[in-house]
Amino acid sequence: MPSLVRINVTPMKGAALLHPERVHLGRSGIAGNRRFFLVTPDGGLFSGGDHGPLVRIVATIVEQDLRLAFPDGALAQGRADDLGEPLDIDFYGRHVPARAVRGPFDASLTAFVGRPVRLVRADRETDGVDVEPLTLVSLASVRDLARRGGRAELDAAHFRMNLELEGTSPYEEDGWEGARLRIGGATLSILGQVPRCVVTTQSPATGEKDWDTLTQIAKYRPRIHGDGGLPFGMYAAVLAPGEVAVGDEVVLLG
Repeated sequence: MPSLVRINVTPMKGAALLHPERVHLGRSGIAGNRRFFLVTPDGGLFSGGDHGPLVRIVATIVEQDLRLAFPDGALAQGRADDLGEPLDIDFYGRHVPARAVRGPFDASLTAFVGRPVRLVRADRETDGVDVEPLTLVSLASVRDLARRGGRAELDAAHFRMNLELEGTSPYEEDGWEGARLRIGGATLSILGQVPRCVVTTQSPATGEKDWDTLTQIAKYRPRIHGDGGLPFGMYAAVLAPGEVAVGDEVVLLG
């Protein structure tokens, strides 16, 4: 029986992944996931594809504070709800209303990135997700990709998926499109394949490129709908909210 073996979330898009043992899956996904993100001075989206080492920043919410821990030991901390002027961000073709976050964040992030960036918070929970509320992938698929590419192992964190599953055959999750899935107390609808980007080529520890993941996927996986992105993992939506925890069984409902 397949099971949930790791959960991946982060308060700030592009930052280090956190691995809670338990989360609540709501209609809009995991509350707080990617609620914060970076933009350029002109309002353009800025993330790990623009600067991979963002993954070395550990972002956490502690009570009402947002804390950004930098790899040199520096800490930027301030109220997560101390917000400034409203902004309208083009988020991969979606208009996402957001507000600038006041505090020490912009100066610290700009120094780390090496160019001006601003920290903003989406007005609505989980508006910071790329397309759909949730993503999932099986570790069997990750291991198969590694084997085909001549690697002994590959950390599934390269793909930054919310839910990692064990106990399936490789790419079994691709066949779940249109089906319902129960994990713990939640029921999901599996929507479609996730097109992958350059972030998958970057080390989840350093953000530096460590493998040509996209080239390896392209060798054996057809593009989505023939001319779309390279697929790896699946999108999902929440039909029935509930708690999920590492170790929960994954049940295909049909």
